[in-house]
Amino acid sequence: MTLLYRFLLYLYPPSHRREYAEEMIAVFRDAQADVRRGGFRERISFRTRETVGLLTGGLQEHLRIFSGRSPMNSFTRCDMRPEFRFPKSTVLLMSVIFGGVIVAMREASAVQAKYGSASDSMWHTFPGFAGWTFAFALVTVAIVWVILFALGRTGVHRLANIQPGLKQK
Repeated sequence: MTLLYRFLLYLYPPSHRREYAEEMIAVFRDAQADVRRGGFRERISFRTRETVGLLTGGLQEHLRIFSGRSPMNSFTRCDMRPEFRFPKSTVLLMSVIFGGVIVAMREASAVQAKYGSASDSMWHTFPGFAGWTFAFALVTVAIVWVILFALGRTGVHRLANIQPGLKQK
């Protein structure tokens, strides 16, 4: 498998290979050694994941070079950083919120059926409501992005790596 991995590294641009190939191979060997102890399904899953990862990674690097994007430019970077993970409780909370939205829609439909009339339409106010909602969402996203960008630039995210009781260098 290491021979195939080395071969697939040639899909990356030469500059990328020169800089990262040895490190990528070392990490691959360590991961492969861990997987060897696992079952057949785990080994197949690992090989598939690594092969697909190399194929897509090589394509992304070529596209990045072709488009002239810099990997340090945070405005064009769409990849999720591996150190960022949602808590497991997020799925539960999102499900509760989704359920609340469904219940609210059902209740609104019942209220509209009981009290609404066809001649007294509120649709003429919808464009203004939609515009204000979009503007509010845009401002909220901008504020959250600025906060996350500032936190990333100040190194606050590195606090997760601090281990109490050990001396830090």
